[in-house]
Amino acid sequence: MIDVIITSYNEPKATLRAANSFLSQKSNESFRVTVVDPFPDVEKFLKKNIKDKRFNFFLDPGEGKSYALNLLFQEYASNDQNDLFILSDGDVYVSSNTIKETLNAFNDKKVGCVTGKPVSIDSRKLKYGYWSHLFFAGIDRVRKDLSNKEKFFECSGYLFAIRKGVILDFPLGASEDSIIPFLFWKKGYKIKYIPKAEVYVKNPDNWKDWLSQKIRNIKGHETLERIAPDLPRTKSLFNEIKWGALFALTYPRSFNEVIWTIESYFARIYLYFKAFKEIKMKTVYRDGWRETEISSTKPLD
Repeated sequence: MIDVIITSYNEPKATLRAANSFLSQKSNESFRVTVVDPFPDVEKFLKKNIKDKRFNFFLDPGEGKSYALNLLFQEYASNDQNDLFILSDGDVYVSSNTIKETLNAFNDKKVGCVTGKPVSIDSRKLKYGYWSHLFFAGIDRVRKDLSNKEKFFECSGYLFAIRKGVILDFPLGASEDSIIPFLFWKKGYKIKYIPKAEVYVKNPDNWKDWLSQKIRNIKGHETLERIAPDLPRTKSLFNEIKWGALFALTYPRSFNEVIWTIESYFARIYLYFKAFKEIKMKTVYRDGWRETEISSTKPLD
């Protein structure tokens, strides 16, 4: 059994599209799609618009994404390691081959986690849209390299999958797309990148939202220093410079993109400065349901 779990936060129209992007896929393996959301109105909307028997709704108690995932990991637990969890978000949607590509990757019994390729749906003709394409291209490049070399790397929370029956829970208070792959890695499993499985993402289109989203991500990953100090870090300022500084210079196609690339260097430096300052002031990461509203990332609602 494949369990697709979509975590969402009061984005009924976007979540409907996310669920349908899985339900419309063909697979020889049985699967079901469960949406996790803390809003009863979202449940009513989805059940009104989805008549597929493979669809479920789980009313989240509102204690955070990691807490909700832990509950479902235990409820849908299986001793058969051929059974899978596919994890995604309500504000994104996936390519029609996602389940097929995921199953193909797990044909290798040594693979414990796989992750898909984030693709920006924002316009490259605008600065923040260009930034999203630039950063996703850098992520794609690094994950391909680490996956081919069978080294550890952190997955994408937008789309990743794991074997059931290996872990039943994971520590709260850290990014699930980092700590879960690490738990598999420690058990001797490989992490695999499957770029043919794409997940389409709407990114922030203004400075306030961009900064808010990225700071929260950094805090989630810095929390790992306390929870899993031996975790090999792939998401850090040092690695951004190491893997991305020169690559970014090759990415622009126009004069505007050259200027935006230069601005992105200063934006990333300021981002880490502000995030570390807040961490030092004990303004730490909280695994809540996006307490800070990021309106520009809502694709439909």
